[in-house]
Amino acid sequence: MKLVFSRKGLDSASGGAPSPIVDGKPISLPIPANKRPQTTYDDLGLGSLVEQATRDRLCRSDLCHADPMFENGRCAFGQHGASQSHLKNNGVGIGDVFLFFGLFSEVDRSDPHHRIFGYMRVEESIHLGANPTVEDQPVGFPIRHPHTIGIWDKGNHLYLGAGYCSNCAGDELRLTKPNSSVSVWIVPPWLRECGLTYHKRKSRWTYRDTLSTVARGQEFVSDIGRNAEAMSWVERVVDEIRSNREHNLDGQNQP
Repeated sequence: MKLVFSRKGLDSASGGAPSPIVDGKPISLPIPANKRPQTTYDDLGLGSLVEQATRDRLCRSDLCHADPMFENGRCAFGQHGASQSHLKNNGVGIGDVFLFFGLFSEVDRSDPHHRIFGYMRVEESIHLGANPTVEDQPVGFPIRHPHTIGIWDKGNHLYLGAGYCSNCAGDELRLTKPNSSVSVWIVPPWLRECGLTYHKRKSRWTYRDTLSTVARGQEFVSDIGRNAEAMSWVERVVDEIRSNREHNLDGQNQP
């Protein structure tokens, strides 16, 4: 099995601010976009939050890249370009798991850190190509997925499967080591053994459970195979996210 740590949402480079944790709930704000999308922050019910989080650098009427999408226990996630080539070259497909993470902070911007906010277990891997049409829109998602709109590169791809957003910001889903740079993660010891793409340098793994992550990059892949410790950890993370699904933000297409 392949496990993908997939970076999504606002950060200092994309949007200029972390996504907020509101009343204990992490709300991933999608990055702004000025081509292809038809969706605004207001369409997602995130207008006031994005204005507050970015201190009005972004506004409710701005277009955004609403991806991944979550709806009724399903997830639709698109990728293209070098990032999709990386997923393809590492054999990511049906049965593999994406853990979506991003930069979050409290509403007052205190304690910025990386955390996992959602997951998808891949059930369909669909090559959309350069000229997707409305017929490529995944069933059950009321808002048009951006990777089914406009002109893309020929690697344009869509992943579909079971998935949810987390409804609480517990320590179990936090990646950043407390009182450290956001890029310093506490990770399970098996991750160093299994490996993580873009993180081959030994100097990045300062302790068995500490990783200094690269500054940019969207998709980090670990080939965990049938490693029992790794598979157990993944299931615990998925269970943590699913445990409060009754109160999830499904229906708002929260990215």
